[in-house]
Amino acid sequence: MRKMLTIISNVLRGSASRNGAELVSEGARLVVSARTYADFTPQASFDIKNCDVHKLEEGPPLQAVLTREEGLQYYRTMQTIRRMELKADQLYKQKIIRGFCHLYDGQEACAVGIEAGIKRSDHLITAYRAHGYTYTRGGTVREIMAELTGRRGGIAKGKGGSMHMYTKHFYGGNGIVGAQVPLGAGVALACKYLGKNELCVCLYGDGAANQGQIFETYNMASLWKLPCIFICENNQYGMGTSVERAAASTDYYKRGDFIPGLRVDGMDVLCVREATKFAAEHCKSGKGPILMELLTYRYHGHSMSDPGVSYRTREEIQEVRSKSDPITLLKDRMLSNNMVSVEELKEIDVEVRKEIEDAAQFATTDPEPPLEELCNHIFYNEPPMKVRGISPWIKLKSVS
Repeated sequence: MRKMLTIISNVLRGSASRNGAELVSEGARLVVSARTYADFTPQASFDIKNCDVHKLEEGPPLQAVLTREEGLQYYRTMQTIRRMELKADQLYKQKIIRGFCHLYDGQEACAVGIEAGIKRSDHLITAYRAHGYTYTRGGTVREIMAELTGRRGGIAKGKGGSMHMYTKHFYGGNGIVGAQVPLGAGVALACKYLGKNELCVCLYGDGAANQGQIFETYNMASLWKLPCIFICENNQYGMGTSVERAAASTDYYKRGDFIPGLRVDGMDVLCVREATKFAAEHCKSGKGPILMELLTYRYHGHSMSDPGVSYRTREEIQEVRSKSDPITLLKDRMLSNNMVSVEELKEIDVEVRKEIEDAAQFATTDPEPPLEELCNHIFYNEPPMKVRGISPWIKLKSVS
């Protein structure tokens, strides 16, 4: 401590020509840098909300252990998703991003918590609000932003856009409401058929929960005991309609009837993580599928064409932001338990902002894919073939 104070004193004496703000900034930086890993609490236990259960004798634990490294990772990932979505909002309003675009800000704890509760070798499929999952499944901000602007360096070569992004063990990003759920059950069937100790997470929204194909999938998955976690991200509103006006029963975690279910606080990353771990263990032990309902909230409208305030008040959105924001909740927990410093979190924020700005710069300068690549990647691992192009007189070659 004495050595640290001496260093700061020398810096201040040797920098008398600087203004006061610079001196304070330099001194604060040295204080932060002088703190070592040993100064922080390496891990802490936190009480988490009890999950409502359906056809289960017990649910996930009521306490979660968080290490400092995990906390910093979760914070950085959630901030990256948040900033990426805010930048996408900005680029859309500038007409640089066009077409469909569904933003995920407010729901970051769902994607980060689920990813922390499964393995990278497990599989995941979701609907069209897919940017966050593309990132947690291994995509880069640069690839995602370039895909949003339809550029060659996009994660789907600029041909998928907001709703169709893919990475290894991640199957989109699907535009047809609810249609990804039977596809995900097919992935789970493949896991079981091939004897792999893997599972598939099938995500859908509260609006899609009323689709008939989802109930058909419940039935097949239960009959065949598929290793499948069905997750309803209940963000309270479908396309402009509150859940109470769209569903006779809003207990989505009970919708599987014969399938066990959990209702989870989707704004708490630790709650989501522990529930996902519990569900993954259930599936991989051969007990068949399980259903999770994550109570969450989207800050933006359903899509960019929806202002999001015609069917709910600005006050409602602000109240959720002030009381239940997933990033703020994690930040407060870590700070109150001396797991991190304010300066350290601010440093992460600066790094995240720079990463987003660099990605946006790339996404607005990278060239669009040329016309001759329009038909590429129609089939996997097929020899080149001729495909009719934009008119009967033009044929393009498809290369896998």
